[in-house]
Amino acid sequence: MQLIKEVKYLIGKELLLEWRSKYALNGVVLYVVSTVFVCFLSFVSLKGITWNALFWIIMLFASINAVSKSFLQESKGRQLYIYTIASPLALIISKTIYNIFLMLLLTLIALGFYTLVFDYVPEDMGLYLVATILGSLSFSTIFTMISAIASKAGNGGMLMAILSFPVIIPVITLLIKLSKNAIDGLDRSVSLDEIGILLIINVLVAVFALMLFPYLWRD
Repeated sequence: MQLIKEVKYLIGKELLLEWRSKYALNGVVLYVVSTVFVCFLSFVSLKGITWNALFWIIMLFASINAVSKSFLQESKGRQLYIYTIASPLALIISKTIYNIFLMLLLTLIALGFYTLVFDYVPEDMGLYLVATILGSLSFSTIFTMISAIASKAGNGGMLMAILSFPVIIPVITLLIKLSKNAIDGLDRSVSLDEIGILLIINVLVAVFALMLFPYLWRD
């Protein structure tokens, strides 16, 4: 019960800070909208594989901008304050949950604007939505943990890029394959393997985060 109370308090703190500054939401929405508009001016029309690849490129960099601030922008004083009022498990759980909801919101906004601008809808929009939700979940869990690790180093931004590369590439590969199946309108049973692997990756990352973060936070 104490853990749940701490998680609720920390999520409320994140929402309050975001409401006051609106840094992540406004900044990433502006990035997504401007990038999509520039791509529209450059290509005018996109369909199929190119449309899919460009969407995931945009969402990858948007997720890095949105999630990396989880720990990298926390001041030493705020970290010390959180250390005195909450457990490490509560902190990593609350950060991950908040980033998941943030990425889901940003992804849905980006997908809606993207389909509207290019006037293109995948054959199986339902499966494509599943792919975007799994993508948001994967980006949130992976980048939250890597942000926590990178925040303990001197050059956090560079370290985050180095650590995230070998983890995010297999995820991106699976997401592109899954979303391509949705674009081609293939039977959903064909995509079960990709969905299962993505869920397993998210569970493994979450378990490792829960196991390792208390030792990392103690440093």
